[in-house]
Order: sequence, then C-alpha cells, then structure tokens
Amino acid sequence: MSNQTSATKSFGHGFEEVNGLKMYYEIYGEGKPLVLIHGGGSTIQITFGKVIPLLAKTRKIIAVELQAHGRTEDRNTDLSFEQDADDVAALLNKLNISKAAIFGFSNGATTTIQIAIRHPELVDKLILGSPLAKRNGIPAWFWEFIKEACIENMPQILREEYSKVDPDGLQNMHDKDAKRMVNFKDIADEKIKSIKAPTLIIIGDKDVITPEHALELHRQIAGSELAIIPGGHGEYIGEITTIKPGFKESQLVVPMIEKFLDKINEQE
Repeated sequence: MSNQTSATKSFGHGFEEVNGLKMYYEIYGEGKPLVLIHGGGSTIQITFGKVIPLLAKTRKIIAVELQAHGRTEDRNTDLSFEQDADDVAALLNKLNISKAAIFGFSNGATTTIQIAIRHPELVDKLILGSPLAKRNGIPAWFWEFIKEACIENMPQILREEYSKVDPDGLQNMHDKDAKRMVNFKDIADEKIKSIKAPTLIIIGDKDVITPEHALELHRQIAGSELAIIPGGHGEYIGEITTIKPGFKESQLVVPMIEKFLDKINEQE
C-alpha cells in the first residue's frame, strides 16, 4: 500500500458552526497540523488537489472552504480577509488545534497574513503562496479588470470545477470576491512587520503578484524566506487552471515546503 493511499484512507470531512457560519473542512493524514486556505473563486480541490496527497504523507492536513466558497455557507455580509481569518481561527479552536502551520494561496495567502496579525498564538509557521498585501503588488491592469469583472471572464475549467461543488453559489461567490478586491485596502507596514512566525513566501516568475511586492514582504517579515519559481500564478502547486499536458508531480514545490517545515521543526 502506497503512502498516498494511506493518506487518502485517513480522510475525514465535516462542518463546524463558526461565528454564525456553517464552515466546511477536510482532514487528511496524520502528524503535525498544516492548514490549507484556498484562493479566490476556488475550493479546496481547485487550489490544492494536486498537493494534498503529497503533503498528507507526513502531516495532518486541515483544508478549509471560506465564507461563500464551495460547501461553506454565506452570511448576509460582504467578504473580508479579516473575517475569513477569524473564521479559520474559530474553526481551529473547534477542532482543538492550538497551533498549526498555515499555507494560504492567493486570496488565501492574504487571509493567512491576517491570521498571523490577528491570531499570532495560533501560528507555528506561515507559507504565503502568491500573497497580496498592497494594491501596488499587482499590475494596474488588474484593478481596471476587476472593476468590470463578470462570470464569463472566469476560466472555463474554473467555472466547471467550482460548479461540481456549488453550482447554485457560483454567481454569488464571483460577485462577492470581485467586490472584495475592488475595495481592497493595503495592509499597514507595521502590521506586516509584527509577524514573528517563520515564513516562506512563494510566487511564480510570471505570477500576477509582482516580484517587487514579494521582495518587499520578504524584507518586512523578519527572517522570512523567498522563492521565485518559474511559472504562472499557482503553477508551483498545480492549481487547476495551470495544469498542462505532460504535468508531473515532480514539477511542484512540495519538497521545498517540506524542507521549510522540517527545518524549523528541528530548531524547536
């Protein structure tokens, strides 16, 4: 029996009531906890489907779906990264997880930054995949595009995969995600500099996040590590829209992530 099969066999999932919201989560594997927070317009599998079986060989993976995404309910409120951070913190408390490594991708990385700012006691280590902390971290064209965002502009595979999980909520999720980005405000420098957890920042060299922004975050988060990987937004973890013919697991950054997590573990 392969490790991958073992990790999959220990799969569990459920819902918890957090801050008045019924929140969906999945658990894979055993070991030290690693929380996965998906990107905007996504679900657990869309963002992390390719890396979960690999990461779960040696760790307990807790993957979540945020407000109005996938199987998690919506509230009659706009989305915010701060609220998402509080929801994840509340979920971990319900699951009796007092400290965990947290890996967020894209919007999920911005949520992860907010967890580190608002709930530092929960954070063992941070992995920020394509994080955005300031509006100038994305080229100007993006902000013009997002003002006119429509569901037809979502990549077809993203719409199809999302609809497998939550067909009735696709439009609502899209509209709320777009509104959140239109209204996005910079995270203050002093808040970013307050982050003390060991941090790994990863972007692609053809990412929507600029290398300059990743470098700024790297300089502001003391002791952080920065990796710029060939490829586009999320290609380094096999996010679903990046999968090309001839895809191989060996192209993913899982060994680098494991090295980062293990290296810090040795120093504890």
